[in-house]
Amino acid sequence: MKIGYVQFNPNLLKIEENLKRVESLLKNIDADLIVLPELFNTGYTFKSMNEVKNVSEKIPGGRTTQFLIGIAKKHNIFISGGISEIDGDDLYNSSAFVGPNGYIGKYRKVHLYYKEKLFFKRGNLGYPIYEIKGVKVGMLICFDWIFPEAMRSLALNGAQIILHSTNLVLPFYQMASRVRALENRVFIIISNRYGKEINGIEKNSFTGGSQIVDPAGIVLISSPKIGDEVKVIDINPDNAKNKDINEFNNLMEDI
Repeated sequence: MKIGYVQFNPNLLKIEENLKRVESLLKNIDADLIVLPELFNTGYTFKSMNEVKNVSEKIPGGRTTQFLIGIAKKHNIFISGGISEIDGDDLYNSSAFVGPNGYIGKYRKVHLYYKEKLFFKRGNLGYPIYEIKGVKVGMLICFDWIFPEAMRSLALNGAQIILHSTNLVLPFYQMASRVRALENRVFIIISNRYGKEINGIEKNSFTGGSQIVDPAGIVLISSPKIGDEVKVIDINPDNAKNKDINEFNNLMEDI
């Protein structure tokens, strides 16, 4: 299976510009599965609830989910990406997952970081698993990484590949992801953004460094801290099914 990610620097609150940028970056894509960053269509540094509501969309049915479906059909790929979701009066920091046949499912971020708590509700969908081409995948969003039980929950439910959309501002996960992959024996696709974002007194700097890690904790491919990149690598997802450390120890059976 060819898996990959997009790293880019979204323009704050400029949905149409961001969608066009992703479309351009993926125009020659040759992959089975692609991950986009957290809140890739809107940017991240919000300063008011109204600002967030104005760029939030339904999943499915919203502009961005339909855009992703169009990309998936055009290139015959599966793709996930972060969207600010509106459901009734509630907002969620979510990821939508689509494929050539349309909408597949979504994940709502459970572990909200810093001022995200002012705008978003805590995710209430648990850690769903989706199967594509006989391979089980699960989704996480950014700060979920620091809570080991999040990825372990996905691994216990059979996930082989973790689709991890991020807007990382802390400098730790590129290193820590190797541990998460190793302790769960899963592939992790980290799609991170880069750049500085300023909105009034609110500002953030993002760390780039998107990467894919294998079940042995080895970084297979990675990107620099700054710069647009689309990277793809061919993997054998079945490698994530082997949870044996040796003939006597198994990561899932020894819990």
